[in-house]
Order: sequence, then C-alpha cells, then structure tokens
Amino acid sequence: MKTGLPIDDALPPLLAALRAENRAVLMAPPGAGKTTVVPLALLEAGLCAGRILMLEPRRLAARAAAERMAESLGEAAGQTVGYRIRGEAKVSKLTRIEVVTEGILTRMLQSDPSLDGVGAVIFDEFHERSLNADLGLALTWEAVQALREDLLVLVMSATLDAQPVARLLADAPVVRSEGRAFPVETRWLERPVDKKARLEQAAAALVEQAVAETGGGVLVFLPGEGEIRRVASTLRLPGDCRIRPLYGAMPFKDQRAAIAPATEGRKVVLATSIAETSLTIQDIRVVVDAGRARRARFDAGSGMSRLVTERVSKAEAEQRRGRAGRVAEGTCYRLWTKGEEGGLPPFPPAEIEAADLTGLALELALWGSADGSGLAFLTPPNPGVLGEAQALLTQLGALQDGKITDHGRRLARLPLHPRLGHMLSVSGPGAAGLAALLAERDPLPFSAPVDLCLRLEALGDPRKFAGRRPWTANRGVIERVRAEARRLARMVDGDTALSPAQMAALAYPDRVGLRRPGDDPRYVLSGGKGAVLDPADTLAATRLIVVTDTDGNPREAKIRQAVAISESELREVHGDQIRWEDRCNWSKRDRRVIARRQEVFGAVVLDDRVWKDAPAEVVARAMLEGVRDLGLRPSDAAKRFLARVALVDGMPDMSEAALMERLEDWLLPHLGKVKSAEDWKRFDILNALRAMLDWRQMQRLDTEAPAHFTTPMNRKVPIDYSGEHPSIEVRLQEMFGVATHPKVGHPPLRITLLNPGQKPVQTTMDLPGFWASSYGDVRKDMRGRYPKHPWPEDPLEADPTLRAKPRKGR
Repeated sequence: MKTGLPIDDALPPLLAALRAENRAVLMAPPGAGKTTVVPLALLEAGLCAGRILMLEPRRLAARAAAERMAESLGEAAGQTVGYRIRGEAKVSKLTRIEVVTEGILTRMLQSDPSLDGVGAVIFDEFHERSLNADLGLALTWEAVQALREDLLVLVMSATLDAQPVARLLADAPVVRSEGRAFPVETRWLERPVDKKARLEQAAAALVEQAVAETGGGVLVFLPGEGEIRRVASTLRLPGDCRIRPLYGAMPFKDQRAAIAPATEGRKVVLATSIAETSLTIQDIRVVVDAGRARRARFDAGSGMSRLVTERVSKAEAEQRRGRAGRVAEGTCYRLWTKGEEGGLPPFPPAEIEAADLTGLALELALWGSADGSGLAFLTPPNPGVLGEAQALLTQLGALQDGKITDHGRRLARLPLHPRLGHMLSVSGPGAAGLAALLAERDPLPFSAPVDLCLRLEALGDPRKFAGRRPWTANRGVIERVRAEARRLARMVDGDTALSPAQMAALAYPDRVGLRRPGDDPRYVLSGGKGAVLDPADTLAATRLIVVTDTDGNPREAKIRQAVAISESELREVHGDQIRWEDRCNWSKRDRRVIARRQEVFGAVVLDDRVWKDAPAEVVARAMLEGVRDLGLRPSDAAKRFLARVALVDGMPDMSEAALMERLEDWLLPHLGKVKSAEDWKRFDILNALRAMLDWRQMQRLDTEAPAHFTTPMNRKVPIDYSGEHPSIEVRLQEMFGVATHPKVGHPPLRITLLNPGQKPVQTTMDLPGFWASSYGDVRKDMRGRYPKHPWPEDPLEADPTLRAKPRKGR
C-alpha cells in the first residue's frame, strides 16, 4: 500500500522481517505515519490469520488512531478497525484491527495466555515506557515462547534506543524509517530564561512571539492543567486565535475539539504530554515547547506518590518537535538556549523505575512469577520497591506467603488500584462511587477543605452542592466519576453498611492518622509516616482521620484529601489488627527508659498506660539504647583498666567501637536498675569490664599490666596506662632507698616524683640516674621550702617515709 508518507519505504523490509522472524522493532521518527499505516499494511499483507492488536499508552490516542484508520478505509470505527478503552468499546465480529490501551492487553493475557484469535500484537509509542507496556511486552513474549510461536510481535517507537529492545526479543530485526513527513525548523532562545521568572509568563511570551512570526496552528507543550489555565489567562493573542486546552482529564468531546481542524481563525492548543503520542492534531504548523514534564515519583517507604515537574529529556523534546511536521513544513520554538540542550537527559525514566508497583506485583503474582524473574523486562522492577508492594498486598489479603489468594484474583479483575479494588470488593456496590472518586482527580478546587465527604456530596447532587457550598465542582470530572461508578457497581456483588470513612480505611489501612498533641494539626499515620493538615481546615481538630491523598512528601506529607473516622468505626473494620503491646523504649527527649502498655493500630496509639511491672531484663534491654545514645562514659578506674587490657596481647577487643557493638553481651547483665541518664552517670562499668576476662586472663593482666605499683612503704599507687608509657605519681621521700628503676612487665615506669605539697618536681624513667645527678639540685631547692621533711644527702641509704622529720627535743 502507498500512502505518500515516509513510512512507505520501510514497509517492505518490515513485512519481510515479520514473515521471516515473527518479530521486529520499527524505528520511525515522529510524523512518519507508523501508527495508522503499519497495522493496515499487516492486514493487507495477510501475515496473520487472527486479529491485530495495537497498544496505545493513552485513551485519546487509541481512539483517534482507530478512527483515523477506519476513515482511511471509508468506514466507521467498529467495523474493520475498532478500539477498546476503559469504559468504552467499538468492536464487532468484523473487526480485524483492534486498538486498545495497554492495561487491556494485560487482562487479555491473564485470562487467556495463548491470546486465542489474535495474530499480531503491536506495541506503539513504546518509548514512553509505561508500566503497562513493559508488563504487556514481558507477558506477551513469555506467551510467545511457551504457547504461541506463530504470534507476531512488533515494537514501534520514534525515539527509543532500539538495540536493547531487539536483544530482549531474541535479537529481533530492527527496521528504520528515515525522514519526516515535512522538515521542521528549530528556534532556541538567545539567552536563558531568568530564574526568577515564572514558567507561565516565559511560555506565554514565547507563544506570542511564535504566533507573530508564523502562520498556522500552534501546539504548546506545558507540564499540567494548572499551567495550561495560567498561560491561557496570560496570553494576549490576535482576535482570530482560538485557545484550545488539551489534557487527559478533559471530556472526550473537548479533546476532539482540540485535535479537530479549526473552522475559523488560528488554533492555539495548550497541551500536556498527552499530545506527544501518535495523535495528529490537525492544522498544527508550530510547536512551542516549554521544556517541562510532570512525572509521578513513588516513595516506597511512605507508600505515597508525588508529582514532580522536571526538565524534558532529549527524546521527549524530539518527539514534541515532530508534531510540527505532520501535515506541512513547521517550526519548533524551545524555551531554552541551544547551549542548555546539552544538559538534557537522553531519555525520560521508565515508569517502572519511579511508579507504585502494587498493581504490577499483583499481576506478577497472578501470572505465577511473583518477583518477575525470567520475564523479559527491559528494566526489571526494583526488588525493594516490589517487596514493599507485596507487603501491602499481603496486608490487603491479596497475597499469602507470596502466593495470590482468591481475594487477590478478584482484585486483579477489577480496573482499579489494588487498594481501591480491595475496598470495592469488601464493601460491595455501595463503594463504587468512592472508588471511582478516589481513582480520579479531585473535582473540587485546591481552596476547598480536604474533607472527602464534600466530594461525595458534590458527586451525589452537583446542583444542590453548588447552591449550598462556596466551591464549584468540576462537572466534567463529576460526570466521569458517575459513569465509572455505574460501571464498577456492576462488577461486584453484595453490599455492606459501611461509612465512607470505613471504606477509605479498608483502602488505606496504612494511612489512618492520629492527631499529635499540640496546636499544629500534625498526624502520625498507621504506616509510621507523618502528615500535616492546614490549621484552617475543617478537619484540623479531628482526632482520627483516614488520609486518601497527599502531596507525597516522604518526610511529612501535606494532606490533600481525608475523612474523619471514629474509633468505633475503625474497630469495626480493623479490629483484628488492633492489639495491646508492651513497649519499653529509651526516650531521647526524656533521657530515660519509658515503659508503656499501648493499644495500637500500626503506628497509631489508641490507648496508652504506664507499664508498672515491666521485667528488669526488658528495662535493661531498653537501657542499652540509652547507652548507645549517651556513650560509655567510663570512670577513671575503668579507663585505666581499658588501657591495661589494650597493652596485653591476646586480650578481648575492648576498644570503644567493639564495646558498643557488643553491649548486649557484656553490659546487659550488669545494668540492674539503671533506667535514666542520671542513673547511667552514677554507674561504673568497671565490674562489667572485668567480668569479660576469665581467671587466667585476669592473672596474666595483673602480671603483665598490673593495676597498681606497690611502693617501699607498701602503699598501692594506681598505674596510668593512658600515655605512651605506664606512669605513676609518688612522693619523692617514699622512693628513698630504691636503687633499681621499677618496671611493669618489660617497659619501665614513667615516675613523676612529687614534693610534700604534691607538686611535680621531676619526671624520670631512670630513678638511679636521678639520685646520682638531679637529686642534689632538687634537694637544695626543696630543703628551704620544706625544711620539716627529710632531704638526706644520700637517698639510697635513707629509709622511705611519708612523714616529716620529728621535732627537736622529742
């Protein structure tokens, strides 16, 4: 088939590769026509007997691609070419090409791994690396290897590095389509945007410049809906320009208006990254790229996701640029300088690297490969993040000992996050509205209180809500939620009389929040993390809440949606997880061991009492943490003992690091009634240290590094081992008559000789040498200052003494 599009030249080698190998990777730049031409070419070539499935990452793109292909055949969607997206399907017995969103393929594979009736699977726009696309390709490839060697697998992309994908598919052939439909001129800023300038202001100025310098429709890439609204309100454009927003949360009819040809004047489409995909937006000749993308970042530790705005990658910028060359020569304006382009990352992160993996973990368990090992993942899931997801699924009852349960199988069939699926499955159809609401964006503005009941009120009767409340609900969101609620209600049986708060607690057992004492409304969540509420919010004084949405801050998340729950309501749905625990811990704030008996739900303490009869061993173990906090603080005697041990070979390691590491072994039995910092300050660890040595080691220590030196007067003087040499301090007169310098083992003692006033007069390691030399000078000096004390001319002949000379006449 000939279409006049650049993809035409790549079709013969592509079809030949698929005939020969049943698999291929197609690289085609934006605007080449791969999305709408390749499926039809496969159908015309008769390469497969069954249906052709083509996966699209977004509903809008799936619908638009199917309608465009059907139009090229002169048919309506639902005949030869159809589509299936969440909540809508246009297919028939005649349908040979079916365009689906990626999650639908996963459901098909889980229901029928052989994909009976399917002849080919095409992964379009694979460079977006969505989680469902990665999973779909991994499951499809295993199905090919185990059950369907005849199944054709084709991966198509505009900007992805093709070789890793080709290797993943057993060295699949790579086919490239060169050239765009039309050339695109790129224009950069002359100088970087001022760091103090708002993105919306800079983007609006560049849009106004692009409109003034060019003709035709303009497509502007912005991070999100908020920026779209602010840029729209800032723009000052000629009267013939019509601004058209385009983002995922819009109703389909409004999305159609953005991609349809302009009936009059110039169209200026303000879009999110939704317009990067295989959409061909009619009349577009100009692209303005603000250079930002909004991505979800999941923190496994908190179990919360947050949206971050980041610079686009080079691949995304190229994909956006290609939108300008779809139907005619185009121009791309970039909100950065040419020099800044070198600092852009080459590719965006794969969703599997940054997303919540709970849904993936459930699908893997259902498939029978809990950790995904053996599956063809281009980027394998992080084991730690996957482990956190499996822990949540176990808490929800979807997994047991790593295996999927019957309840988990029911959750996998529901088109919801496992949290919401669990809530719906347990609560019945009555929870459908809440499930649909929590799966959608907030229908109320940011200025509204966080109370989830307000959203349910708006959902129940939008008109009455508008008359009673000062906030306006987004009618488009409300209608989508209502439609999805009706669909979800048909998927489950039974019903319960649970309140919205109880339903929310079923979905978020780790986000039940207890208000901390104090004026600021800060909450500790049952999962162990912290969350904060605006002090002016209507729920700010509420003791217990269930948090259903936050800004995702991993340290202390800001609460964006929550609902009040009573303790009795919590006990009714989670009573089996509420238990009494005896807790004995060291408190850094109080600097003492605190022993409490607490009734807890996760990290939330519902009741707290003093544990009066806490066993001594439990208290002592808690005090070990206090020791780690306070440090060892050895007494002088203990320091001398440690220094002695360090001098003798073969003794236990009693360095501070070693002692701290083995506190439980040597210190625990000796802590006794030590419970506080004050108790620890008075406690001497010497006996505990001595107990680390057996009798033989103590005998050896006393021989090779004795604790004391016994003077000629039979007085014991402590030996200090902390310096370079063992040392003592002793009165000079007490050493009279000592002709050989004292030693400790082999090394000589370092002796500091003191005068009668206990002041040092000489330090020596050669006592006989001192008597023979320096003593005479000391004697002359000291006789006058201490005349009542003996200063013999020959100290070696004198008797040692600690007394003064007797008075005359006595």
